[in-house]
Amino acid sequence: MTPSIPSTLPNSTQSVGDYEYRGLIAANWDVMRPNAARWPDVAFYKEIILSSGEPALDVGCATGRLVLAYRAEGLDVDGVDVSPEMLEVCRAKAREQGISANLYEQRMETLDLPRRYRTIVVSSSTFQLLTDPAQAREGLRRFYQHLEPNGTLVMSLMLLYNGSDPGPIVREEWSQPREHARPSDGAVVRRRSRSTYDLEQQLESTEDHYEVVLDGQVVASELHAQSPATRWHTQEQSIELLREAGFTDIRLTSGFTQAPAKPDDALWCAIAVRR
Repeated sequence: MTPSIPSTLPNSTQSVGDYEYRGLIAANWDVMRPNAARWPDVAFYKEIILSSGEPALDVGCATGRLVLAYRAEGLDVDGVDVSPEMLEVCRAKAREQGISANLYEQRMETLDLPRRYRTIVVSSSTFQLLTDPAQAREGLRRFYQHLEPNGTLVMSLMLLYNGSDPGPIVREEWSQPREHARPSDGAVVRRRSRSTYDLEQQLESTEDHYEVVLDGQVVASELHAQSPATRWHTQEQSIELLREAGFTDIRLTSGFTQAPAKPDDALWCAIAVRR
């Protein structure tokens, strides 16, 4: 049985305020994703950038998974994220790797950057962090404004729940822990999570418990709660949102392929053009 987790823990913090990705989440983002450089979206987005053109913008760049990889290959790519802690990790990695990159701390719905782009990439379902419908529409409008004419927007989207139960769906039990060793000191970073789904509003609320274990002792722990955390959209809704923002030539692909999205796909990419 998964052990119960108290709502208050030693050295714990609650993820509230203007951004979610902080504390142990940000500090161990890469630790919990050791194979991220080989994820299929890396090549997929690169292909779109090469086709649509540079400069490109990586929205929700986090610790630099995409932007630093593309900059290392000589592509003209900027990054933007709302979390100062994630960006600090990204900047440190850029310094270590000898990579220069324009990195901005801004929100999607208030995006105001000095450049215009041929390609905007919104990976890892980052757009779905805009849980307020008005902010989501404004975020798309800002993406549109930041594209050059004939520029391309590509976003990954995920259907978080597609069951027949009218809801709300509440996962009382915590997930089985995911854990990885931290290369810097060998500590084990462990994460458990659970979610609640509001099917009528298409919203997910999340709880994530992180702990760091070093030499058999828990040396840090945090409980992060976000309500709501994400909003999901159907394929039809994602198309309509893009149309409302002025995009044309909208198409949905099945996962990170060029094949058309299937009706039962839970993960797809939306590709749209500013004319």
